[in-house]
Amino acid sequence: MRRYFYTLLRRYLSLFVLDQNVVVEIDPTTNAIVGQMPNGRIAFRNPPGAGSPTSSFPVEKVIEFSQIRDAEPEYLVITGLIHYERDIQSLFRSVREVCPPDCRLLLTYYSSLWKPLATLASKLGYRTKAPEPNWLAHEDVSNLLTLEGFELIRLDQKVLIPLYVPLISNFVNRYLAPLPIIRNFCLLNIALARPVLDVAPSITPSVSIVVPARNEALNIESIVTRIPPMGPEDEIIFIEGNSTDGTWEAIKAAQARHPERRILIGQQEGKGKGDAVRKGFAMATRDILMILDADMTVPPEDLPKFFDAIRSGKGEFINGTRLVYPMEKKAMRFFNLLGNKFFAVAFSFVLSQRYKDTLCGTKVISRSNYTKLSFNRSFFGDFDPFGDFDLIFGAARMGLKIIEVPIIYRERQYGETNISRWRHGTILLAMLIFAARKIKFR
Repeated sequence: MRRYFYTLLRRYLSLFVLDQNVVVEIDPTTNAIVGQMPNGRIAFRNPPGAGSPTSSFPVEKVIEFSQIRDAEPEYLVITGLIHYERDIQSLFRSVREVCPPDCRLLLTYYSSLWKPLATLASKLGYRTKAPEPNWLAHEDVSNLLTLEGFELIRLDQKVLIPLYVPLISNFVNRYLAPLPIIRNFCLLNIALARPVLDVAPSITPSVSIVVPARNEALNIESIVTRIPPMGPEDEIIFIEGNSTDGTWEAIKAAQARHPERRILIGQQEGKGKGDAVRKGFAMATRDILMILDADMTVPPEDLPKFFDAIRSGKGEFINGTRLVYPMEKKAMRFFNLLGNKFFAVAFSFVLSQRYKDTLCGTKVISRSNYTKLSFNRSFFGDFDPFGDFDLIFGAARMGLKIIEVPIIYRERQYGETNISRWRHGTILLAMLIFAARKIKFR
């Protein structure tokens, strides 16, 4: 039973912890989880004595608790420990003291609904006879994390059958356990949290604003003049792709007219907004990366809202949402609105983080986080023609804190949309199914 359960747990944690990530487990009772990961380390608050069960851990895997910060882990893992801890708040306090700013805490604990079955399993010898004194609700765990400087990012519920039954266990645990209502009866809870920074950075970062532009010639000058300054050395990066209305000429003219602004320009070799965004991000040199659609349905004047959200540390991936405020009359067609609402609900379920609008073109991420995201892009593949979901999927897997900034969606004043409602909707549905298999039903 334990072997199968630990195999499941390692598989779930591997959604976040990659082979190249340094991960440290706090006070583990078994070497079967983090101890089996390539860069796994083990730390004990009270070093085990000779002859104790924990002394059998491989020496090369064990580090001093005080050395955790020096090891620069991307993840700290606590598996089931809170059930036996006399003072959980003190545990979280000690972990917070050694947790690097960009680290994530992965915490597992069991559902209190399973307490009678766990007691019975212990009596029957299927599990260690060590009764858990603590059975906590989600709200209790979230509150304790908040008290000690952690912020809960996401919560997943896994495992309906913790022992291996051929053909049945894998099907039930993979495809039925994640479903709404059913997931409330799962045994295992996996919480992902981040340390909350005490203060905002003292140095104001600069921004690279990437503007993919196809057949947007008459909007280029307004974009340059309307983008407000945010950081001390911002840059605007225009990426033109296969235009027929003189957009490339308009971009070059704007660059020449505005030497006071740092404007970089390029033409994409491929097709689609996603290709343009990736090219623009590769050219970027500033601390924060932004996307602004050249149709200006999201006003350039709204960009400081996104900048403030990421600079203050309130979020690490900032997503615009057009579905809070009333939008201008012809800004979005009816079936597009329905499609946006459907995909927002569907992707929120798959990613276990709330999205009200996945298709708003304005998104913001730090260049350092984008570098990590792009390095692991192969997990989802490179087939996103929009550029939105490459970022959304990557941010979700990295456990970034996602914040949505409401904007008033404007009616397009020039040109025509490059979105094909039904063709692109079909692509989105295929991407949704693919993401569900990779993340939710793994």
